[in-house]
Amino acid sequence: MFNLTKKFLLAFLASIVFSVGVSKTVSAKTVEIIMAAPDWPPTRFMQEYFNSNFPQSGDTEIKLTLDFIPWDNFYTNVAASLTSGEQKYSMIVSDSQWLGAFIEGGYFQKLNKYIDADPELQAIFDDMHQGYKEGYTTYPYKSENYYGFPQFPDNYVNFYRTDIFCNPEENAAFRAKYGKKLPCTYADWEIVVWDDIFDINEFLTRKKGEMLAGKPLEDDMFGVTYQAGKAYDFSSMQINGFFWQYGGDIWREDQQPDAQAIGVVNSDINVAALTKYLDLLATMHPSHKTGGMGIFEMQALYLEGKIASMINWVGLGAPVVDPNLSKVHDITGYARQPGTMQDDGTISRWANLGGQPFVLTTWMTDDEIDAAFKIIKWWLSFDTQIAAVKAGGQSCMKSIIYSDGYNALAPWNAAYVASMDWQKDVWHIPEFFELLTQQQEEFDKAITGQQDAKTTLDNIAEFQQELLEEVDRIQ
Repeated sequence: MFNLTKKFLLAFLASIVFSVGVSKTVSAKTVEIIMAAPDWPPTRFMQEYFNSNFPQSGDTEIKLTLDFIPWDNFYTNVAASLTSGEQKYSMIVSDSQWLGAFIEGGYFQKLNKYIDADPELQAIFDDMHQGYKEGYTTYPYKSENYYGFPQFPDNYVNFYRTDIFCNPEENAAFRAKYGKKLPCTYADWEIVVWDDIFDINEFLTRKKGEMLAGKPLEDDMFGVTYQAGKAYDFSSMQINGFFWQYGGDIWREDQQPDAQAIGVVNSDINVAALTKYLDLLATMHPSHKTGGMGIFEMQALYLEGKIASMINWVGLGAPVVDPNLSKVHDITGYARQPGTMQDDGTISRWANLGGQPFVLTTWMTDDEIDAAFKIIKWWLSFDTQIAAVKAGGQSCMKSIIYSDGYNALAPWNAAYVASMDWQKDVWHIPEFFELLTQQQEEFDKAITGQQDAKTTLDNIAEFQQELLEEVDRIQ
């Protein structure tokens, strides 16, 4: 009888354990976050690293699915999805320029109440570099209305070939001709201004078969090159920096309704800045003559060894050091981009902020919001950010970028961090796309030799003034 009872009891207990296990399996749920993302290495890494390293906990499994979209179609695809009402995405990697349009359209969720209620989110906001926090999270720009978190921060870095710039014979010849050193080290590049690039590019422009750094060239060679592409914002990003370095400005959305476009956008200072940009461009690789010097075209030229230096986003650095993709993977140095000499002898290095935040959409459920914040906290945690940086990414969290050893994690980190205080952003307003599209068209006319700098900026200023007055942003 005892044995029978014991067997019955054990069977009963086993059934309880089994039923509990089944019950737990049945009650466990999965919350999927679908995120629209541009298709490039920083977002590919996020997906791969999440899949293998995200710490699942509790009875809810969080699944992150990035929908990778090519950069050329990214804005139009996201805009089409949002305006269609399909509510496909719970998170979106958004360029900062899109914030106003999609916030006022009712698609991006304001985060202040969540931040106010969560000390961990407050700590994240306190830790962000101020310029990147303003650019990636605020609308109106520089307000205290927060909508995003940094997915990938970015700014310009100068990638240059050390086998050319550090070659003793080329240095001797350059010094003999121009009376100054051909920049080789990071410190050398720190005193280079845009005016110096005229001499550098004249010296390094060589034809196929000519000698350079002791070898006959297999292709034509050109010197320092920067953005001049008609697509998206490629020329505007570089030209805005020239405006700011010269002491000019773009239309200031943070000073509306008093800020004007006419007299600011087409100021004499901006005309001089754009003229310098165009004059320098004439010394660079000729792809710009057809509107084709975008960031990826320039990267391809550098990886193929056809230009000696490129001013490009640090986010495009990983392929440079990949021996499977790059002919210059082991002969590249890194520095800040040149700047403009000021009257007081300092060098202005203002540039247009790159990179993207990610945002939450307004139709998310409570479970999705909770899951999204867990993903955000994980992504912006110290260990994950360090892993992203080692994989070619970047961070704008002060506790990370100013930590010991950060600059050693990637060869371009010192240049990236040193440039962070020199970042400003373009407009966040809903009308940004009309402003940008018309501006890119006008810049392309100047870049391809169809009109001069003054005509270009007069046309842009007139269009911006009229549009911004129509929507009551200028009085």
